[in-house]
Amino acid sequence: MSDSKLAGQFFDAAIGLLRQVRDEDAGEIEAAGSLIADTVVEGGRLFAFGAGHSSLAAQDIVYRAGGLALMNLLAVPGVVGVDVMPATLGSALERVDGLASAVLDCSPLRSGDLLVVISLSGRNALPVEMAMNARALGVKVIGVTSVAYATETTSRHVSGTYLKDHCDVVLDSRIPVGDAELTLDSIEAPFAPASTVVTSALLQAVMATAAGALADRGIEPPLLRSGNVDGGHEWNGRVMTEYGDRIFYRR
Repeated sequence: MSDSKLAGQFFDAAIGLLRQVRDEDAGEIEAAGSLIADTVVEGGRLFAFGAGHSSLAAQDIVYRAGGLALMNLLAVPGVVGVDVMPATLGSALERVDGLASAVLDCSPLRSGDLLVVISLSGRNALPVEMAMNARALGVKVIGVTSVAYATETTSRHVSGTYLKDHCDVVLDSRIPVGDAELTLDSIEAPFAPASTVVTSALLQAVMATAAGALADRGIEPPLLRSGNVDGGHEWNGRVMTEYGDRIFYRR
């Protein structure tokens, strides 16, 4: 099989998943966007968390041109991306009981805020506890996960629950267990993961919905502009000044 044919198959798989979440998650996307808009209107702060490669989707909605300036990254040392050495440490930390409690105790999260928790499997202790404990603080939680894992794997949290069980809104990425879209007789392992593509698209759809919901209420969405267009820095400076008490990535 030619490399170009494999590339086409991956694009087809990714497009198929995007169409599926567009059609089947429409209600949840609207609910998530409305929840974010409610939080902005009521003076709450916005945060996003993801571990490992799920952190890529979290970072994609923080300090992003065209995105909401109020979205902050809730970082957990050692689990954001694969820059920690050894990289396998990040995976191990996701399974540590109590780590989420320690992070939340040191974070600015408070009642009335909103937290987006991203975890493909939703089965590890860190994302489960992050959502569970955040809600106990009075924080609204949007979970982004593949619900299939809850029926095809076992939870690694002592409660036996998954991320999806501790959210106000659940966005199902529809990613198959194993996160690999392609197989080939000459390659033993499945390959070509699509979770980052789909999860990022889901969250950008939610951000777009939130911006529209704010505009419908007569409120200018606190959006950032690209610093590479004329006037972008001035625009962003105004937004950050107006909402400075809710933006933590500048501190």
